[in-house]
Amino acid sequence: MTRMKQKYETEVIPELMKRFGYKNRMQVPRILKVTVNMGMGEATQNPKMIDNAVTELTAITGQKPVITKCRKSIAAFKVRAGNNVGVSVTLRGDRMFEFLDRLMNIALPRVRDFRGVSPKAFDGHGDYTLGIREQIIFPEVDYDKVEKFKGMNVTVGTSATTDEEAFALLKGLGMPFRKSGAAA
Repeated sequence: MTRMKQKYETEVIPELMKRFGYKNRMQVPRILKVTVNMGMGEATQNPKMIDNAVTELTAITGQKPVITKCRKSIAAFKVRAGNNVGVSVTLRGDRMFEFLDRLMNIALPRVRDFRGVSPKAFDGHGDYTLGIREQIIFPEVDYDKVEKFKGMNVTVGTSATTDEEAFALLKGLGMPFRKSGAAA
């Protein structure tokens, strides 16, 4: 059992049961999946960028990503339907908890001038999306082999029905939220 899953079982579940008045452990919100997505619009001019993104995302998440293709042609962005435009990974189970542990405790503190993540990035249904500007905050990425800094989106899908429950869940797991303007 991963460290974060153990923390969820022993600390977070009892705390949330007390705070929200759940009568059963199965009512407590849990993290269902984590989706990591890298959009690569420039890949239309340089197809090798997709290969680099696949390699980096595999190193970061420990799982091979899926290459996402453009659904329809947009002349302004110089993309055609079927072009490779990004890579995406959906993590579940122990890999998900391991990734979140590394994200919260190793990667995010490495961000320059880090003051916490925004507590306002919930979607209204209990899911949280976090934007990361550079992939080099992860120690798995070799800084010398990086050709271009790429951003990524990390979406944490929870079974919470409200943003307040999801905020309490992620806060309990150790997500470093900013102090001002808390959702809860």
